[in-house]
Amino acid sequence: MQLAPKNIAYIDGQNLHLATTTRTNDPWRVDFARFRRFLAERYQAKEAYYFLGYTVNENEKLYDAIQRAGFILKFREHSSAMLSAKKGNVDIEIVFDIMKKLYQKYEFEKVVLVSGDGDYFRLVRFLIEEGKFKKVLFPDSATASSLYKKLGSEHFAGLDNPDTRRKIAQKEKGSLGS
Repeated sequence: MQLAPKNIAYIDGQNLHLATTTRTNDPWRVDFARFRRFLAERYQAKEAYYFLGYTVNENEKLYDAIQRAGFILKFREHSSAMLSAKKGNVDIEIVFDIMKKLYQKYEFEKVVLVSGDGDYFRLVRFLIEEGKFKKVLFPDSATASSLYKKLGSEHFAGLDNPDTRRKIAQKEKGSLGS
């Protein structure tokens, strides 16, 4: 009997948030619980790491919601003097975490990456070469880096695809359905 794959999802939280709520002509919000279930069912993600720039006390309810949905929160370390001036750039944290797991021979099948940021392109290409890559999921396909087109469409998908969005978006208040 073959066991189900143990894939790991990495979410660039700032990229996901900005691409779905701010940098799009059709803003929407991700329902964290539905999104986590989608990653588990569609991409067999047994673990899902949600990376954020840094902690802010005012966002405790957000952090709690992300964790209740089943994500493992990871924060980027910043000098306290830089917190107000620095964006949450977590790219290097995600790359380092993946490379560390590879180096330490952490038991997993493949990586699912949620971001449209081209800074991950070299990592994605490397993971494909190593047979450790499942898919990159673009929060907003229109703003995703064109670098990924070089890889072939089998390596990426858009969370803004109408069917996918329907599965992972927050339901509007007063709407029916599950």
